[in-house]
Amino acid sequence: MALNLDTIRATADRVAASHHLEVVDLEFQGGAKFRTLRIFIEKNAEERAKLAVKASAEAAETEGDGVPTLPKGIPVEMLSGVTHEDCATFARDFGTVLDVEDLMPGAEYTLEVSSPGLERKLTRPEDYRRFTGSLVKVQTFSPVNDNRNWQGRLTGFAGDVLTLDLAAVKQKGKAKKAVIATVIEIPLANVEKAQLVAEL
Repeated sequence: MALNLDTIRATADRVAASHHLEVVDLEFQGGAKFRTLRIFIEKNAEERAKLAVKASAEAAETEGDGVPTLPKGIPVEMLSGVTHEDCATFARDFGTVLDVEDLMPGAEYTLEVSSPGLERKLTRPEDYRRFTGSLVKVQTFSPVNDNRNWQGRLTGFAGDVLTLDLAAVKQKGKAKKAVIATVIEIPLANVEKAQLVAEL
């Protein structure tokens, strides 16, 4: 039986939903002997909204401004809200389903479950909508203005095109030479990799 990542992802989504979680990303690495399945999870939208309300109340009590941020100024929306207990519970339940349904056939494997972190990958259109206003790093398949690596503030996402404000970050390397405007548009289909950049 071959490994079917779509079935594994669907199963992970189902188990995560039962715990008020969402699967952010899934990675599989390794060969016949040393295989690792990594699952990145976060609280679902409803649970993240509760965290934002709680952070707003705490901010109002301590600083009076009501902005939902954490002590170092990290926006609550950038956090997954996931605890060690969430990861352990999900890993136990998901691992059981993987074994019972034989979704990881063959030799042993390692299951790793964690939050996506502050510099999480952006993979789905909803990720770009959710994190509009955040600093991002983008690598394209094809060069845009003779450059494949960009960093800037994601100011918009519409019609499957993301807009970056390059003035938000000092450009380096080829990007510095390639900048002919302060704003650049990149079609989502041309994005090879994208991730958030933590602002601490």
